[in-house]
Amino acid sequence: MTLSMVERLRALPTTAISDATGGHTNVASAIKPLAEHFKIAGKARTVRLPDGENGAVLEAISQAKNGEILVIDAKGNTNRAVAGDFVMQLAQGVGVQGFVVDGVIRDIAAAKEIDFPVFSLGTTVAAGNKHGGGTVGIAVSVGNVAVQTGDYVIGDSDGVVIIPQKDIEQIIEAAEAKVAKDEERAHEALHNGEASIRAYLAKVVK
Repeated sequence: MTLSMVERLRALPTTAISDATGGHTNVASAIKPLAEHFKIAGKARTVRLPDGENGAVLEAISQAKNGEILVIDAKGNTNRAVAGDFVMQLAQGVGVQGFVVDGVIRDIAAAKEIDFPVFSLGTTVAAGNKHGGGTVGIAVSVGNVAVQTGDYVIGDSDGVVIIPQKDIEQIIEAAEAKVAKDEERAHEALHNGEASIRAYLAKVVK
């Protein structure tokens, strides 16, 4: 059975993807998973929010396809949340895979309880405003990286990487080759304890 791009992407660590992209689309390290086991891999649906607002998140959820990841440009606002537990449950209920937020959420305990992956700048107690504004499906900037709806997103305990849609096959192939090479190198160096480690070091250290 041929694996889909998303299945192949999910099998890879973000570190291998970062190596394959040259690190140029690594989301800023301040955007972290709110639980270490959270992992996401799929296509982005973008949301741009006015400062302190969150109304357009519901619009994005209503448009989202199963398995998509909401990538939310909240302009780094850490005072007001883009979502709480109810919104996260709505998203999860229609098949949204998780959120990547250049901003904060609230109700972190609930996010962990329902096992809904969130990568953000952290949490706050304050709800977002719903005065209007916000746009879904346009180019955004999250963690200093440009993202468009349809680009690919992968996130795990090491962070988040964006892959432009046009580059996905090339990047996955390069990342898979990197993982295979790393496994071969680890086997060579570690298969016989200190003896193989010293032999490996003698070969690579000039």
